[in-house]
Amino acid sequence: MNETPPAKGFAPESARLGVKGDAAGKIGVLLVNLGTPGGTDYWSVRRYLKEFLSDRRVIETNRVLWWMILNVVVLTIRPSKSGAKYRSVWNKALDESPLRTITRVQSEKVAAALAGRSDLVVDWAMRYGTPSIASRIEALAAQGCDRLLVFPLYPQYSASTTASVNDEVFDALKAMRCQPAVRTVPAYPADPIYIAALAHSIKSHLAGLDWEPEAILASFHGLPKSYVDKGDPYLEQCALTTERLAEALGPLGATLRYTFQSRFGRAEWLQPYTDKTVEALARERVKRLAIVTPGFAADCLETLEEIAVENKEIFLDHGGEHFTFIPCLNDSDGGIGVLLHVIERELKGWL
Repeated sequence: MNETPPAKGFAPESARLGVKGDAAGKIGVLLVNLGTPGGTDYWSVRRYLKEFLSDRRVIETNRVLWWMILNVVVLTIRPSKSGAKYRSVWNKALDESPLRTITRVQSEKVAAALAGRSDLVVDWAMRYGTPSIASRIEALAAQGCDRLLVFPLYPQYSASTTASVNDEVFDALKAMRCQPAVRTVPAYPADPIYIAALAHSIKSHLAGLDWEPEAILASFHGLPKSYVDKGDPYLEQCALTTERLAEALGPLGATLRYTFQSRFGRAEWLQPYTDKTVEALARERVKRLAIVTPGFAADCLETLEEIAVENKEIFLDHGGEHFTFIPCLNDSDGGIGVLLHVIERELKGWL
């Protein structure tokens, strides 16, 4: 078929405007963790808790009833108690929470590992608190990113965590005239690289002790049972992670079981509860206990204070003799390897 040649002197509009329609911009990679207060004082913690506990993905109860409970009771009492706990684990040198420190370093190490790709820009954000998701998306767009990979740092999916991050991302995009194309990282509860990194971390940590645990608990953050009853896959994915981790640990895996921590309020949460299990094991004359927290990508208040301090005290007070907390993968070589593996997998077709 003969094509009619363009009229003499004609140029496509894109050319006349100086637009390169086939030129791709940069790709932004945004690591997102839960969040942290900006300080340990009453008002800093209160602001953080208000934002966190006002999220409808986190608290699904009647909004009017919850508003009363939150503003009259929770935000009056809890900031002081939580502030004291944050002070016990606070990074005083940098005046910030360990979660903020570790998440930033994770971002820096991922960026360094990908430094050979000039078309990639790596950044980080918090779902609650600062830096906000919206501010970092705007910053990435300003650096020429027309594609965005959002990485919620939760190996197991829950609507209260992963979906909440995605909600905030899409809300931020609503305010943008020129939106980047977006991908979000799915959960990776049984990813072989993730499981291998966990197993290596556990074995390496235990090798440094002069005793062997009789029991190992994989403690995951709790979730109201009603959320799972409504279809949340979190429980199933936590069980899957524990099953694959037990296999990777070999004979040591026979001592591994999963529990759930950090319950809040009077509703029934996923069981078995970590603190009750720790107490029961001590009463059953288990003398040596190790706890790992596979659902946390970075150490935070829930691991460094609730597990390493509170649950240690429970175990020792009820007859236990040796307790160890196995740190999260954090910014270790294995932890960064997991992040890079997932990022490279999810960027296929864009790179």
